[in-house]
Amino acid sequence: MKHLPIASALLLALPLLGAAQTTQRLKPPRSHTALLATDGKMAERNAAAAKEVEQLERQRFAAQVSKDYAFMEKVFADDLVYTHASGKQNDKTEYLQSIHDGKSVYDKIDVENMNVRAYNGGTAAVVNGQIVIYQPNKPDGSPNVAHIKYVTTQIKDPQKGWQVVLWQSQKQPETKP
Repeated sequence: MKHLPIASALLLALPLLGAAQTTQRLKPPRSHTALLATDGKMAERNAAAAKEVEQLERQRFAAQVSKDYAFMEKVFADDLVYTHASGKQNDKTEYLQSIHDGKSVYDKIDVENMNVRAYNGGTAAVVNGQIVIYQPNKPDGSPNVAHIKYVTTQIKDPQKGWQVVLWQSQKQPETKP
């Protein structure tokens, strides 16, 4: 019986909600031509941004190998969250320091595949792919190779350009020949 006032209030409100929805539907739509022009320009900006981000991703991998700190400082956002395949997380300062200190060492990074999707008129991008990271040999002399799947998010800052704000990776099982 205590629920009766709440139920009554909901029943009374339903016609009002229906009226609000009907009013919403009566708004005149934008013209079909205007929608196509806007969507076309948006698609063009997204496509151009996707190409730009793919190129920058490849340059970033090369910078991580060559320890090009100036480039990495530029492309990693100040609020970067970098999650390694081990699950360890770094912010921008910690991650760059880990490269400097030799904790994150990359002899070579091969891109196996990369998929870039740009959004919001070319101002945001999500990248996923697979890379192979070659690191210095293990203490027993065997190769130290990691097959990684990753996802990264980039935002285009009006002053700084494309910035990596998020990196998440997962090591894949080694395949035996």
